[in-house]
Amino acid sequence: MAENTDDQRLNDILRKIQAGSNYKLLPQEIACLTSAFLSSRSDASNVRPKAYVVLSALCQEARKTKEKGKEKENDVSTKTLTKIFAPTVLNYLGETDEASLMTGICFLTALFQVEPLAASSLFSEDGLVENMMDAVDLSPSALLCQDVAHLLGQACGHKSCRTIITPQIVRWLEFKSQQTSDPVLQSAASVALIKYKKGSATDNSEAGAIEVRDSQTDDLARKLVDVVVTQDATSCTDAVEGLAYVSTDPAVKESLSQNFTFLKKLFTLIPSSKNKQKLISEQNATQIFGVILIICNIISFRPRISEEQKQVEKLKRMTKAGKELSEAAETASLLDNDDHVKKRIRLLIEAGVLPVFSSAIAATDSAGVRLNVGKCLLSIVEEKENRGKVLQAGGAKVLHSIIKQVLSSNPDIARQNQPNLTPADLEAIQALAKLAITSSPVQVFGPNVGMIYDAIRPLSCLLQNSGSNLLQQFEAIMALTNLSSHSPEVASRIAAANGLLNKVELLLLEEHTLIRRASTELICNLIAGSDEAFQRYTGDSPNSVNKIHILLALSDENDLPTRMAASGALATVTMTPTACNALLALQFEKHRFLSLMTQLIDPSVLKKDGNEEDEAPLATDPGLVHRGIVCIHNVFKSINDTQTREKIQKEAADSGLLQAIGNLIKGQGVVKDQVILHQAAEALQALIGSK
Repeated sequence: MAENTDDQRLNDILRKIQAGSNYKLLPQEIACLTSAFLSSRSDASNVRPKAYVVLSALCQEARKTKEKGKEKENDVSTKTLTKIFAPTVLNYLGETDEASLMTGICFLTALFQVEPLAASSLFSEDGLVENMMDAVDLSPSALLCQDVAHLLGQACGHKSCRTIITPQIVRWLEFKSQQTSDPVLQSAASVALIKYKKGSATDNSEAGAIEVRDSQTDDLARKLVDVVVTQDATSCTDAVEGLAYVSTDPAVKESLSQNFTFLKKLFTLIPSSKNKQKLISEQNATQIFGVILIICNIISFRPRISEEQKQVEKLKRMTKAGKELSEAAETASLLDNDDHVKKRIRLLIEAGVLPVFSSAIAATDSAGVRLNVGKCLLSIVEEKENRGKVLQAGGAKVLHSIIKQVLSSNPDIARQNQPNLTPADLEAIQALAKLAITSSPVQVFGPNVGMIYDAIRPLSCLLQNSGSNLLQQFEAIMALTNLSSHSPEVASRIAAANGLLNKVELLLLEEHTLIRRASTELICNLIAGSDEAFQRYTGDSPNSVNKIHILLALSDENDLPTRMAASGALATVTMTPTACNALLALQFEKHRFLSLMTQLIDPSVLKKDGNEEDEAPLATDPGLVHRGIVCIHNVFKSINDTQTREKIQKEAADSGLLQAIGNLIKGQGVVKDQVILHQAAEALQALIGSK
């Protein structure tokens, strides 16, 4: 009956809060809410989730203020919530009976998770911590000790609270972390100690200083590993949280990655997605997040920085640390280099990590879990050898699910604008791009072409997002190029993506060779497969002419793949009279078109102007020869008047093009294919043999 009463009261409170109008909780309602978090309640699993919803709604209402400026808003909401709960909480924690103490402690622990500023304010009240620790010394019941350790674990995560933690409290935590009769208490105390030590090291150090490793932290990590290995899932939540903290240490990452027994047990804390209904109702979402975070810490690569930045960081460490600390930092750096990360990834794959990701996504709607799964998969697919395994484990579907959630939650989608994605949002898209680069679209997305269509939008976002780096832009273009080869329909949809063609064309002028190459290859594919892109380059407008000029310039690049793609695009657009006319006009103005075609077909016949410093002609290739022949074939056959033909004849002779074609027809070129030779003969006939 009490259960139904509290449940109904919480529903009533929630409705009143959501109704707004500055509703204020009555004393009996505050008592109902605070007592709902009591760990000893028999109905805790039913009442506590709803109590968290009510508390969260109350905190959101408190944040609604007309004060301008974030800091003022935080101050106002903190004061409002402190004023609401301080009398009740301080009264509970001022009592000596265990029930009252536990009620106050459990509520304050919950408040830390929902509104840490208000909780920190209450935790800092004079005498609160002293009274709590006196009570636990006088009446050290197992449940009270667990609740105190959990509260201290929350408090130790905040700088303002760490200043209140006395050496006596630290010793109490150390003692409780060493006992083995109560695994829950051992884990909770260990987590509190880890947070305190890591936080204190940060509080007392300058920016950029080195965190000192100590044996006690390593010992705590080993104990937490033992808890995960030996205890059931319900007793592992605190141990998982503690390991999520310490697994940022390179030495701990190495140790955890090599402990197959631990890894296999850790992975089982997220049961198979086949048991989705059971999982949602029974599994702790915090524990799922912690498991994914541990995996993420173990297998994540360090942020990519330049060699110059590496040297600067090294100098900073040397100036701010003594020799011993500098050596320790170098050791830590070595354990976190790319080779060690790749090795750890292989070990986790062997231990069975890949199916865990789909189970985690199915288990919870947590944005944190989704983003960290995306980060994990991005690290794993960094090596090409892992990509097939990821696809076999359903990794592409997992990434698609993550990306769908990210994009659907962005308000710009509805307005058909480019969404403002964060670097974390982009990681899942980049992982999908890597898969789409090295595998066929069908292997990545399956036979359903709708999945391929759905991938165009996020890849376009990755390319155009203001926060994307050059690597992400490059991989987005490469993935889109691969998709565009699937069918004309896919190519058309890519070309129609909002702003995509403008961005790719801008990158045609990028200084980085690989970016320029990838952009040119994508443009080549889109011109061949999309009517919209084709019209963009063959229309009767100055813009179209300028685009053709750019393609011609790219056909003279030192980079062979760029030349192949640009000349291939030219060969396609010269099927139209407008493109041919643009190239003829360019020849008469700049005298570049025919010499570039000669460069493609047979650079050995190019005439030099006597300058010894002239660069050697670029090497040719059968593919370039074919493209060059198609271009001149189309352009020459488009000429209808005698005056233009005679003018082009002279310039073709002066540029060496006639000789290059003649050599090719005689079998002296790099191409022997009869189809190409026949097309070359037709081009020559069109130029000099027609009336």
